[in-house]
Amino acid sequence: MAGITGQGTTYNLPNYVGELFAVSPEDTPFLSAIGGLTGGVSAGATLYEWQTYDLRDADENRQRKEGQEAPTAEERVRSTNRNVLEIHQEAIELSYTRQAVTRQRSTGGEKMVTIGDVILPEDEMLWQIDQGLKQIARDVNKSFLVGAFQDPTDNTTARKTRGLLEAITTNVVAGTGALTEDLVLDLMQKVWEKGGIQQGETRTIIVGGKLKRALSKVFIKDNSYRESSRTVGGVNVQTIETDFGACNIMLDRNMPADTLVVASLDECAPVFLEIPGKGHFFAEPLAKTGAYDRVQLYGEIGLSYGSEMHHGKLKLS
Repeated sequence: MAGITGQGTTYNLPNYVGELFAVSPEDTPFLSAIGGLTGGVSAGATLYEWQTYDLRDADENRQRKEGQEAPTAEERVRSTNRNVLEIHQEAIELSYTRQAVTRQRSTGGEKMVTIGDVILPEDEMLWQIDQGLKQIARDVNKSFLVGAFQDPTDNTTARKTRGLLEAITTNVVAGTGALTEDLVLDLMQKVWEKGGIQQGETRTIIVGGKLKRALSKVFIKDNSYRESSRTVGGVNVQTIETDFGACNIMLDRNMPADTLVVASLDECAPVFLEIPGKGHFFAEPLAKTGAYDRVQLYGEIGLSYGSEMHHGKLKLS
């Protein structure tokens, strides 16, 4: 069902009788699990950086003899990761008449729709603002997964945050044909050996519908892996017991059909730019020149993903 562009009136935004059902999915699993539009950390710039480091491999031959001079000094080098904040901005405009007619019904014979058992609210503006924020959350959720990094040098192009799929460059597995147990476990092993998926509560496989069905068949039906469920960041997820510990299975409709991600969710977080006196994401009235109210929704947000080596991706062909 398409929305409308421009001002909402009694003609293009009629009321309906009965309950109101959502005809579009509202879930944002990845974003919700790492903090949503209200959690995360604040940045003081549109480009933000964080540092990572690694330790040398453990060595069974590092013992020293008595009376030796101090060994040659060794230091670890930090590496810098960077991402940008992207701007999300929407506007809502409703005529005075549309805001007033809370009991007017549509007479065009359109099919009635409902959202659960919630009756169409009397305050149309607040309801539209709520829907606008839901839509922004859906956009951000998709950007955080499949977004392509864009840091322009001028204001002719929008900034775009780097999504998790693009960020992962080290632990990458390519497979052909059907998903197999070994492909998934090999990827988990790569991530584990690099220091990722150490936290049991946040060790997560993220998939779309097609690979979720394949995962369930391979691990649960065919190989009898023990399954249960738990809540991560307010998101209910299925879990399976693997060689690397209990692992969450997060179903996200924004994942490509041929790609699976093994993620350390504890290293992922939204990053916001706090606008003085307004906050992170906010609604504010705009100037008007006629018989209507106009509101804009605004926020700047990006993804921090820690060390990309603590995540992995599998792409089937």
